[in-house]
Amino acid sequence: MGNGPAPFSDIGKRAKDLLTKDYNYDHKFVLSVPGSTPMGLTATGLQKGQIFLGDICAQYKSGRTNVDVKVDTYSNVSTKVTVHEVMPFTKAILSFDVPDHKSGKLDVQYLHPRVAIDSSIGLNPSPVLNVAAAIGHKDIHLGGEVGFDTSSASFTKYTAGISFNKPDLSASLMLMDKGQTLKASYVHSVDPSNNTQVVAEMTHNLSTLENSFTFGSAHVLDRFNTVKTRFSDNGKVAMLCQREWRPKSLITISAEYDTKRTDISPKWGLALALKP
Repeated sequence: MGNGPAPFSDIGKRAKDLLTKDYNYDHKFVLSVPGSTPMGLTATGLQKGQIFLGDICAQYKSGRTNVDVKVDTYSNVSTKVTVHEVMPFTKAILSFDVPDHKSGKLDVQYLHPRVAIDSSIGLNPSPVLNVAAAIGHKDIHLGGEVGFDTSSASFTKYTAGISFNKPDLSASLMLMDKGQTLKASYVHSVDPSNNTQVVAEMTHNLSTLENSFTFGSAHVLDRFNTVKTRFSDNGKVAMLCQREWRPKSLITISAEYDTKRTDISPKWGLALALKP
């Protein structure tokens, strides 16, 4: 992360990734073919019950410009054009979907050693404007995010957060949901030699005074195998096993059981990611 600030979206991200990343209760297949040319291809298939969803994404890189085009099973075409260094420390991202003519969006990201700013605006007659900013020095970062709907002249969201990061720990505190929810998270590396980490997250609703808790862990058994666990106060218990069976190719098995709903069968999923 360095001494400069990370984007506002990175506040609390370490805990969120440990608790949610790679958990999947469907059947998922991803094939990535980077190739030796500037062109790369990624094919994704997802089976949710009796429904199959898929898409093919092509990536093209030329100088400072990246172009991503994705076509899904419903013939929707999503395009994203990223131009790096349009100005010092700045990149611009233009995205739009076909046939949705109101889906256009322009993002401008400014990542300076002292401040990070991310702004986006919809390219339609009544756009939504989002602005996020973060500042930081050494281990402490703080920031905020606001969303404004020009059609109703109202704020869609406002969020603030602060984080403290060290190589062996990360703590964050966020005020979310227009000031209605307070979320605190903590990640600690128990054993750096095998990258064992534990995480705790607490959410407090300031209106209803309700609390929720989630605990998790991640343990690297060896350089090929990783195990993650998650426990929530709502009675749900989850576990994930991931194996890198060849370089950058992963097979992941996830399962979740609701201890308060014993009449419902446990959920499980399989994800296979191949990168030749």
